[in-house]
Amino acid sequence: MEVLSSRVLVRPADLERSRRFYGGTLGLAVYREFGPPDHPGVVFFLGQGFLELSGQAGGPAGARLELWLQVRDVRQEEERLRRAGVTVLREARQEPWGLVELWIADPDGHRIVLVEVPPEHPLRRDPR
Repeated sequence: MEVLSSRVLVRPADLERSRRFYGGTLGLAVYREFGPPDHPGVVFFLGQGFLELSGQAGGPAGARLELWLQVRDVRQEEERLRRAGVTVLREARQEPWGLVELWIADPDGHRIVLVEVPPEHPLRRDPR
């Protein structure tokens, strides 16, 4: 299989509330909007991927869906998100594998892991 593009699809309980959270609170940039003007879907940039919000959930949020987002400064984001009233599931801390992680939830309860890769971490090393 040759994958040319991909995105994570989220069917929120309240599309407008989730648009405000991902676009306003998290500050993700819009890649494109589509669909009917009175109920448009939106695709946000996620670094090298995309997050699409469209439609409406037919049941509870999937417990297995999580987003992993790398950011420059996790602790700075934690302060900003707490001020914005975002649900923090677990404060920022350095994990045994070396990454600094903060766990938050979107308005539907989907877990989002914000990750900072410290300068000394192997993911930062030049493999050449």
